[in-house]
Formats: sequence, structure tokens, C-alpha cells
Amino acid sequence: MTEQRIGIIDLGSNSVRLVVYERTASGAHRVIDGSKRSARLSEQIDENGVLPDEALDELVDTINHFRLICAHHRTGHIRAIATAAIRNAANREQILFRLEAETGMPIEVITGMQEASYGFLGMINSMNIQDGFLIDIGGGSTEVSLFRNRSLVNAVSFPFGCVSLTKRFAEGGLLSDDRLQELEMHIAREVGGESWISHSPGLPLVGIGGTVRALGKIHQAVTRYPFESFHNYTMTDKTTEELFHLLRSQPLDKRNRIPGLAKDRTDIIVPGLTILRTLFKIMGASHYLVCGSGLRDGLFFSTRFPERPKLDNVLEYSVNNLAALHPEAPRQHMAQVSRNALQLFDALQSGYSFPEQSRSWLDTASTLYRIGASIDYYDYNKHTFYLIVNSHINGLSHKETLLCAAIASFKSRNRARQQAAAYKPLVSEEDLSLICMLGSLLQLAIALDRSETQAIGRLRIEHADGKLLLYAAMAEGSLVVERKEVDALASDFRKLWGIAPVLYPPDYR
Repeated sequence: MTEQRIGIIDLGSNSVRLVVYERTASGAHRVIDGSKRSARLSEQIDENGVLPDEALDELVDTINHFRLICAHHRTGHIRAIATAAIRNAANREQILFRLEAETGMPIEVITGMQEASYGFLGMINSMNIQDGFLIDIGGGSTEVSLFRNRSLVNAVSFPFGCVSLTKRFAEGGLLSDDRLQELEMHIAREVGGESWISHSPGLPLVGIGGTVRALGKIHQAVTRYPFESFHNYTMTDKTTEELFHLLRSQPLDKRNRIPGLAKDRTDIIVPGLTILRTLFKIMGASHYLVCGSGLRDGLFFSTRFPERPKLDNVLEYSVNNLAALHPEAPRQHMAQVSRNALQLFDALQSGYSFPEQSRSWLDTASTLYRIGASIDYYDYNKHTFYLIVNSHINGLSHKETLLCAAIASFKSRNRARQQAAAYKPLVSEEDLSLICMLGSLLQLAIALDRSETQAIGRLRIEHADGKLLLYAAMAEGSLVVERKEVDALASDFRKLWGIAPVLYPPDYR
């Protein structure tokens, strides 16, 4: 299979973005390039609803620049979409004619409902969440959706965004008490016609788009959060209120120095957060969740998988995709190790009160334990930990990602403790014990296929006299390599599990 590349150009109301996705020869998908240019299209629309020629000049230049980047990557398919600013412009047809004539690029103007649908698809394919609200605060529109059982139930696109409301209510990015009250009342009036928004209290509010990402980044910077990812980051109503009032109280020159806040968002962040907070209150939502995926990801999935764009299992897809990005590890060996690990877990877990997701974490760790060899086989454990932590596996919380990384790279309790120390307070002493137990179980599963020949066709497991008896019921050869490996780790395994593994050859009676 040859490499295939898809380019997505998003002509947003606040910024214009490019993302280039690649399908590798091993079947994995990844982003290989991306670019962003501030546009502020909503801000430039005049009192007659017209986007002026000066704005179009810059837009043409940006699209042609992005096309050159795509050409450099030999991108086979480019999809360019336009949202609220162009969708609602009075001179929309002239805009599209000029853009297509001067760039050679057909532009799709998507409706507000399509924007909501693509945003939902990007989010639901990157998070393990069943029910909630979704909000996408753009420069010129805001999409709100309700989903149940991972399916879209209701959606609406409101004709306001952080750029358009800044222009109307917060000239220069400052929002007085009176103007804040006017803005909140304006949003409430616009939302009032959609009664379903207030009829499902207690659900999380998932946010996509620059406003919510900025909120997560600022909070992580303020609290010195130890995990470097804002995707799947949780925030409370109280925390958000505190940050909002801090930001609103700052003049732009001081706000500009707040860690985590990009300079091109300094003036629009407060009106954007006003939209977020007002809708949160109307919904009666339980908490905020920051999502790093969104519209462009939804467009990718709908383009790459037009028949079935929504994933059935987010975690499974993400783990298998990451494994395929590092194909140096033999797939048959990895599959055998995973089978061994899960069989061992099923045989031993009844005597312990493991967390509900422990089996899934072990499955993830066993599938990925050797990806670090793509950097360097020697000390690949260390590289595996780094790759798992920094690949941001979808379907896992930050804590779960750390647990899986530590289990996959486990060598000893001391090393696991050193890894966990950098991520306090996300990883507790109780978590450390779980890492050691599941990590040692994975080491045993690896030992059972140390020759990487899948010599053991079927394994029978029994307990007797403080021993974990492993019978190779169906096997090829005497399993000399595997037996030595199991014997070598038996002592450490017994310290953690209270039972020592012994592997018997297939001819044992």
C-alpha cells in the first residue's frame, strides 16, 4: 500500500488553517503538516455585510500558500471549506467566484448544521464519552449539540462567535460590567428559542475550538499541570469562573503575558469565554471537558471513510493506529504477547480488587510495549514510555495514558516510581502498585514468547502450592528459551503476586 495524503483547508471566521493527513504504507494515519494564519474575517465584514477586497487579497494569498505546501507533500486530495464569515457574507457569490478563479480551488460553503455535524464527528472519534453537550465557538458562529449514546440528538448553529461579539460588545477586547451583562442577555435571548438546551441538566459540556483550548492551556499553565496535553482535560465551573474574571480584569498589555494564551486571542478570549459560561449555565452542565479534535478531524474522517466515518471503538482504533506507526515490532509476536497477557490476567484477577478498566489498560500496554524500538532497540522501554505519553492516545484520560505507558515500559518498581514522580499528583502510591503488578504480568507474557516464534499454541494455567503452573498444552519444540526467561523473572513476580510462575514443556506429564 502506497502513502496517501489528504489536505484539509478550513477558511474559518477567525483563522485559516491547513492540516495534511497521511496514510502510511503500514495503514496508519497521522498528521504530517499543519499551518495557521490569522484572518479575522468576521471582524472585517462592513456594516452592509460585505467582506472587502483587502480581506480577499489576503485570503487568496493564504490559500495559494497552503496549496504550495500540499503540492510539496504530493497531496492527492485537497478539501477546502468555508464557515460562517463567508457563509453569511452579503457578497458570498463574488467571494467564491474570486477565490476559485485565483486559486483554482473549489470552495465548499458548509451550513451551520454541517459544521456542527463535522465537529461532533471529530470529537466523538477522539473521546470515550457516551452523553453530553458539545460546543464549538468559532469567530462568527457557535454550534451547540446534544449527544446520547455517542449519537447526535440535537444541533443548532447560532450566528455569533468570539470575533463578531468582540466587535459588537468589547471593542479592544475590554468588557465592562454593563457590557458583560448586555452580552450575556444577548446570548441568552439567542439561545432561548432552543428549549432542548436546558432540558438535559447534569451532562458534561465538551468544548472544541480555540476559545476552549486556550482556557485549558491557561489553567494548566497556572496550576503547573504535569501532563502536556489539553485534549480530554477536565475543568470545573468554579475554576472557569475564576479564570474568566482574572482575564477580564486584566488590560490587554498584562493579559498578553498570561501563560498559555496566544497573542492572537488576547482581545477575543473574554467574549469567547462569556459564550461558554453563559451556555454552561443555561444547560446546567456538570463540568467542562476540553477536546483537541474538531471540525478538521471530522472532515478528514468523512473524506477518508465516507461510508462509515464514525469509529465503533475509539481506543482500539487509536492503539492500533499508533502500533502501525511503529511497525518495527513483529505483529505476530505482539499479538501473541497480548493474548498471553490477557489470559494471565483472567486467570489471576479474581483474588484482587483491580479497577474496572485494568484489563483494557493491560491490553493497550501489551499491544504497544515494543514501539520504542523504532527509536532504538536498546533501552526501548524508556522510548516506549515517551512515545505513549506524547502520542496522546484517544479514549484514555491523562491518568490512564500514564498508567498504560508505565505498564508497557515496566522493568522494576524503582524505575516505575521514578517515572511516576514526574507526574504527581496524577499517579498515586496505589496506582504505582497497580503498575508493578500489571507490568510484571506483561513481562511474563513477553517471556512466554521470548523466541518470537509463537511456539506456544495453547496455554493452560493452574495454581498449586504457591506456584503459577503454566502448561504448554500445544507447543512446538522444548521451549528452552521461554522456560529460562520465565525462571529468570519468577522471583520478582512472586514478590508482587505471591506466586511463582513455572513453565512446563508440552511433553510434561
